[in-house]
Amino acid sequence: MSVICCPGLQYTDSAFMFNTCLMIKKITLLTMAVGLSCGVMAQNADKKKILSSLTAKTDEYTKVAKDIWSFEEVGYQEVKSSALLESELEKSGFTITKGVADIPTAFVASYGSGKPVIAILAEYDALPGISQTGNPVQESNGGKAGHGCGHNLFGTASTAAAIAVSEWLKSSGKPGTIKLMGCPAEEGGSGKVYMVRAGLFNDVDATLHWHPGNVNSAGTFNTLANISGKFRFKGISAHASGAPEKGRSALDAVEAMDNMVNMMREHIPSDTRVHYVITHGGEAPNVVPAFAEVYYYVRNQDKQVVKDVWARVVKAAEGAAMGTGTKMEVEITGGVYNMLPNLAMAKVMDANLRIVGGFTYTPEEKAWAEKIQTSFAGGKGPDLSSTAKIQAFEKEDVHGSSDVSDVSWTIPTTGLSTATFVPGSAGHSWQNVAAAGTSIGAKGMMIAAKTLALSAYDLFNSPVVLKAAAKEFAERRGTDFKYEAMLGDRKPPLDYRK
Repeated sequence: MSVICCPGLQYTDSAFMFNTCLMIKKITLLTMAVGLSCGVMAQNADKKKILSSLTAKTDEYTKVAKDIWSFEEVGYQEVKSSALLESELEKSGFTITKGVADIPTAFVASYGSGKPVIAILAEYDALPGISQTGNPVQESNGGKAGHGCGHNLFGTASTAAAIAVSEWLKSSGKPGTIKLMGCPAEEGGSGKVYMVRAGLFNDVDATLHWHPGNVNSAGTFNTLANISGKFRFKGISAHASGAPEKGRSALDAVEAMDNMVNMMREHIPSDTRVHYVITHGGEAPNVVPAFAEVYYYVRNQDKQVVKDVWARVVKAAEGAAMGTGTKMEVEITGGVYNMLPNLAMAKVMDANLRIVGGFTYTPEEKAWAEKIQTSFAGGKGPDLSSTAKIQAFEKEDVHGSSDVSDVSWTIPTTGLSTATFVPGSAGHSWQNVAAAGTSIGAKGMMIAAKTLALSAYDLFNSPVVLKAAAKEFAERRGTDFKYEAMLGDRKPPLDYRK
């Protein structure tokens, strides 16, 4: 059965599609956050067309997201994922520049000409080690990676929004350029940092992004600055029992370093995060390890604190090498700034998210989500009805890091989060991998696509907002600011996941 709730728009009989109709009706009741008093009715009509275009393509974009979910490609290896998004954009008339910033899986897709230039960020890398099926119980699908951060949804929604905006540009004949920035290796590879360094944002007036999450929110986000890298120790192999005196254990060096860093935690700012994983510890217990490697992250909201603590971690590694008679080398694989907020643009994003609204679960989705929640600590989670709500507009401290932050220090940037995961899920979890491959993830993805598209539309039509955003950006950044990447001048670490 189908229902018609707005003239000329027909939907399948589901709560999600019906909510789309309601969000279109909201447009006639709300004025835009840009504060324009003339032309509102014409702009409302344009927004209705953008929303209806995205609704009509929901199934198509759901399939794209599911395909990328199944590719499960990790950072700098997203060959099929980037190619699929490029193909969707090419079909819609975008000009694609591939392999930008010396990264084979990075690209810039452009449509239109002239100013303003609005960029939308897209990510598509998976996380290693959390393979999962689409079932609500832990069950590997046989792979080594999974979309525990929902980047299959991220890249697809951003692509969908860019295409919707390009359709409006074409039909309106207005000047302006929409860009979709294909950004690989966000998970520790700092892909956007190399794109910033390559000057790919130099002609951009504003940048929009989003991220999968547990709630619908478009407040300002404050992330942690980060430096990450691998410490490699080289020793001398020997028979661990027959001739241990002839060996020099690289694993001893890793363990000595880890012990010193763990003791150091008492003497660094308390809001600093330091975490590590031993990526290689030897081959067999009866062989003194000649090679060992440990992978470290250091985070803090203050990028100078990150630099200072990282220098002390390096000193600990040097001391460990001296004490164990081994040699050490360090490779910084990633490094990002903290997020620079932009209130002028965030208000536009928040207003449009409230026009779009949230969504509700079907009975089948509710049963699936409740099953997922039984795997949480305590066997329960927050009320599932929260997916229908929009969170209050406020500053949110996010205890993770993102290379979007470097973009935010380069050009005015704002973003949002939508409820693609089951409420209460932990980031980077198998529960998130499962949800990212279901209709629940797809619903949140389309909320993001619509909000991004409407926000880009507002920015194209409001030089006043763009001017205010640029002024705020300059004031927050400071007149003496000079961008210097946290990872220095190194080339992209294309093998950091190998």
